[in-house]
Amino acid sequence: MNSSRTSRIKQLALGLSLLGMAWQVSAQTQVSDAWVRATVAGQPSTGAFMTLQADSDSKLISVQSPISKTVQIHQMSMKDDVMRMGQVQSVALPAGKPVSLDPQGYHVMLLDLTAQVAEGSTVPLTLTVENAKGEKETIEVQAQARSLGATGHSNMDHGSMDHSKMDHSKMQ
Repeated sequence: MNSSRTSRIKQLALGLSLLGMAWQVSAQTQVSDAWVRATVAGQPSTGAFMTLQADSDSKLISVQSPISKTVQIHQMSMKDDVMRMGQVQSVALPAGKPVSLDPQGYHVMLLDLTAQVAEGSTVPLTLTVENAKGEKETIEVQAQARSLGATGHSNMDHGSMDHSKMDHSKMQ
């Protein structure tokens, strides 16, 4: 009876430890605020943006989407007073630090679109993240399609503006 009870406790402990390991694997990288810029008919490309946070030093190495024939990770940078955009092989994800993919820095380019991305629709993205040990994690994301102006003006700090000198008569 005692050995049976000890055996069950060992099984329970093993099961809980395996469950804990499975949780660690599934929770390595968190994705938040994923969105894609909506397009107009015939537009060949768009951008995808989000915030990533990895539990351990990792890197975003690829992104795929069924709405795009080609997906690349890009970086915007300023060189000689000219804004440039270029493809990069990966984006470093330092442990515990949020990394923003946004229109002014690193972002995902969806090229050769197969259809228009309508505002309000969702775009499936599959991210591949690799940790320092070479272990790969696949993350399925549903990104919301937003209009071009959805993030720009709404994120502005209006607190320091002198609204008394603005012509509000033409605003609706």
